[in-house]
Amino acid sequence: MHADHHASSILRKCVALLHSCATSIHKLQQIHAFSIRHGVPLNNPDMGKHLLFTLVSLSAPMSYAHNIFHQINNPNIFTWNTMIRGYAESENPKPATDIHRSMRLFAVEPDTHTYPFLLKAIARLIAVREGEEVHSVTVKNGFGSLVFVQNGLVHMYAACGRAESAHKLFDEMSDRNLVTWNSVINGFVLNGRPNETLTLYREMVEEGMEPDGFTLVSLLTACAELGASALGKRVHSYMFKVGFAENLHAANALLDLYAKTGNIIEAQKVFNEMKENSVVSWTTLIVGLAMNGFGVEAINLFKELERKKLLPSEITFVGVLYACSHCGMVDEGFTYLRRMKEEFGIVPRIEHHGCMVDLLGRSGLVQQAYEYIMNMPLQPNAVIWRTLLGACTMHKCSDLAEVARAQLIQLEPKHSGDYVLLSNLYASERRWLDVSKVRDTMLQQGIQKSPGHSLVELGNQVYQFTMGDTSHPQSEDIYLKLVEITKLLRLEGYVPHVANVLADIEEEEKETALSFHSEKIAIAFMLINAPSGAPITVVKNLRVCADCHLAIKLISKVYKREIVVRDRSRFHHFKDGSCTCKDYW
Repeated sequence: MHADHHASSILRKCVALLHSCATSIHKLQQIHAFSIRHGVPLNNPDMGKHLLFTLVSLSAPMSYAHNIFHQINNPNIFTWNTMIRGYAESENPKPATDIHRSMRLFAVEPDTHTYPFLLKAIARLIAVREGEEVHSVTVKNGFGSLVFVQNGLVHMYAACGRAESAHKLFDEMSDRNLVTWNSVINGFVLNGRPNETLTLYREMVEEGMEPDGFTLVSLLTACAELGASALGKRVHSYMFKVGFAENLHAANALLDLYAKTGNIIEAQKVFNEMKENSVVSWTTLIVGLAMNGFGVEAINLFKELERKKLLPSEITFVGVLYACSHCGMVDEGFTYLRRMKEEFGIVPRIEHHGCMVDLLGRSGLVQQAYEYIMNMPLQPNAVIWRTLLGACTMHKCSDLAEVARAQLIQLEPKHSGDYVLLSNLYASERRWLDVSKVRDTMLQQGIQKSPGHSLVELGNQVYQFTMGDTSHPQSEDIYLKLVEITKLLRLEGYVPHVANVLADIEEEEKETALSFHSEKIAIAFMLINAPSGAPITVVKNLRVCADCHLAIKLISKVYKREIVVRDRSRFHHFKDGSCTCKDYW
C-alpha cells in the first residue's frame, strides 16, 4: 500500500514537473530520467500521455515520441490523437495516416480531435484519395457535421487542388466560422482562382464576418495575381485601421502586391516602414525590383542584406540572378552563382540554372546558353529548353531553335507556346513554307494557341479583354478610340510590326489584327474611362508582342500616360516613349 502511494506521489510530481518546468527538450529529458530513476513505469498510461503531449508541444523529434508511444500499455484516444497531431505538424506527416490505421485496427474509437489533426496531415501530403476516404468515415460515424471537422475537410480539399469540392462543402455547411471562410478563400488562391477569392471575400464581409491576418494575406495574393492595385490599397488602409499593419505575413503579402502590380515605389515604402524585415521581405523586394527592370537596385539591396549579416535563401538568389539576366550582367551573374554555392552552401536548383540560360540567351550568347544546358548537373526540363527557344527566336538562331524544339516535343509535345515561338522565328525570316508546316502540325495534333487576355482595374472592378473582344457595353467607343490611337501613332512614325502575323492574310488585314490585341483594347478602355493622366496598369497572360510593345511606347508619349504592362515574362514600365526593359522582351 505504501509503495503504491509512493509511486502515485512520484507520478503526480513528474506530471506537475512536465506541466510547469518542461520548457525545453533538455529539461523534458531530465524529468523523464527522474521518473525512470524513481520507478515510474513508462508503460503507465498517465505518465506516457503527459510525456507525449509535452514532447509534441515542444516539437521534439517524433522518433523520441514514437519510442515512448510503443511502450505505453493500452494508450487512450488522447494519446493516439497526440501522436497524429505530432506527425501532422512534423517535417514528415506521412506516419500520421499510419497511426490512424493502427488505431482503427485496435478498435479505438475516435473523438472530436482526431480528424482535424489527421486531415491536416493529409492536406500536407496532398493525398486527396485518402482524404476522401476519411471524409466518408466522418460522415458514417457522425463527426462529419462538426464545424472543426468540416473546416479540416475544406482545407484538405483546397490544399489538394480541389477548390470546387472545398467550395461545395463550404456551401453545405450550416455553421461557418472565420477558419471556414479563410480555408475556402485560401483554397481558391492556392488553385490560381483570384476572381473567386475576391467574390468570396465580398460575401464574407456581407455576412458580417471580420477578416483576420490570414484572410488579408489571401486577399492581397488574389489582388496581386489580378493586378488589382486599387483594391490592394484599400486592404492596406484597412490593415492600418485595425492594427494588422505590423503583422509580418500580411506586410510581406502587401509588399508582394505592390511589386507585382508594378508599384515599386510603394513596395519600397512598405519595406522601409516595416518594424521587422524577414529574409522573405528582403527577397520579395529584391525579386520585385528585378522583375520591374530595376536590376541594379535589386543587386544593391542584396548587398545591403549582406551588410546586415542576414542569410539569403535560395529564392533570394533566384531574384539576384533574375536581376542580372534582365540587366545583361553576365559576369556578375556567374559570380553570384559561384558565391551561392561556395559561400552559402546552396545547391543550385533548376530555377537558378534557368536564370543562367536566360542571362546568356538575352545577352545574345545563345551558343553558350546551349553549352550551359548540356553541362548542367540536373536534367534540363521544358522551361529550360523553352527559355533557349525564346532566345533563339529573339536572336534568329534557327539551327539551335530546331534542337530546342526537338527536346520540347519529347517533354511537352502539346505546349502551344513552343509552336508559336518557332512559327514567329520562321515568319521573321520570311520562311512562309515552314510557318505553314508548323501551323499544319498544330491543326493535325489539335493544339490550340492559348487565347491572350488582358486585365485592367477600374472602380473596384477588374475587367478582362480578349483579342477582338466585343462583349463590353462600350465596345463601339473602344474601337473608335483604337482608330484614333492608330492615327495619332502614325503621326509619330509608327509602322505596324507585321512580320510575325499569319502569312496568309493581306498586309492591311495584318495591321487590323494587330490593332485588336487584348492589351491595346484594355488600354483604349482605360484611356476612355480612367481619370486624365492617371497611370494605367495592364496584366497580360501571354508575352507582349513586338508590335504592341512599340505601340504602347508611343501611346505613353502621345497620351502622356505612364503605362505598366505585366506580361508572362516580366514588367514593362512605359513612359515618355520608352520602356524599362530596353526592348529585350
